[in-house]
Order: sequence, then structure tokens, then C-alpha cells
Amino acid sequence: MTQNRNIENQAKLIRRFRKIHRVTGVFLFVVLVFVAVSGLLLTWKKNSGGLILPKTQKGTSTELCEWLPLDSLHTIALQVYQDSISAAVSPGLDKIDVRQSKGIIKFVFNEGYWGVQLDGATGEVLQIERRWSDLIENIHDGSILDHWFRTDGGLKLFYSTITGLALMLFCLTGFWLWYGPKRMRRTKQLSKK
Repeated sequence: MTQNRNIENQAKLIRRFRKIHRVTGVFLFVVLVFVAVSGLLLTWKKNSGGLILPKTQKGTSTELCEWLPLDSLHTIALQVYQDSISAAVSPGLDKIDVRQSKGIIKFVFNEGYWGVQLDGATGEVLQIERRWSDLIENIHDGSILDHWFRTDGGLKLFYSTITGLALMLFCLTGFWLWYGPKRMRRTKQLSKK
């Protein structure tokens, strides 16, 4: 009698997990597809032939003492942005990426995912680049929501938390949907002996 009750309880638990798995799957399908596709693209960014992540160019000198001052290079990058990308927007700087081993410096701007690579020694423009990898990364981690809604990171935190919890929930319920029936069959076999 207790064996039958045990089997019934296991069957109820499996049905509950199946329902949780199905309902949360419907709501989180789109989010998880974005995370999966963007993660795949980020995995391939360095092997995309410059389509996702622009190739780093080479400058004339790797000796920092031969480079122009940082403020001069920044002024050149801003001028290039306004001349070649957009004169209407006053660009904010997202980051400066110094690649001493390549002799270059990258200025990455907040708006439009644009970057400018300059020769550190001469200030020559080596490349004006659209940084799709940064956009994909922002989609992947949810910070695109903070960018769109001009918030300070709260939406990214919410998005990442929900996505992480959903993946854990899917793993737990998915495992139980696989393991539960096996356990039930084993219990039934033991009760017949």
C-alpha cells in the first residue's frame, strides 16, 4: 500500500515539474533564444573575419615613449568621429583600449557602437570600425535594456537574474523529468517482487 502511495506521489511530482517546465519555458523562450544566439556569436567573434569584431591593426611603434600624448590621440579620435561618423552627435567615450604590442590605441564611443583605431606614435587613422561585438555583448548580458531606457544597471541585473534562475529551474525540472520516470519504474519493479 505504501509502495502505491509512493508511486502516486512521484507521479504527482513529475506532473508538477512538467507544468513548471512548460509554463516557464513559454515565458522565457525568447529571452533564452537571445542569450543562446548572442552567446554563439560572441564565441565566434574573433574568428568572424572582422564581421563581428573588427581586426586590430598594426601601428608603427610599440615603444610608449614614442607615442603621442593620450589627450592628443583622444582629440584626433573625436575629430575623426565628427568628420567621418556623425557631426550631429557629441560622442561620449565608452573605453580606451591600448594595444602596446600592436602599436595602436582604440577609442570606443558610447553611441552607435563605433570605434576608431589610431597609430599610437603618429596619430594616423588605421581604421574606423563598427563594433558589432559590443552590441551583441550588450544583448547577451541585458545591458542593452539599460542603454535603451537610460537606467543605471537595474534592468541588466533583473534580466541576468531572471535568465540565470530560469536556466537553473530548467536544469532541475528537466533532470527530474528524465530521472523521475526511471525512479518510478524502479519502484514499481521493486513492489512486484
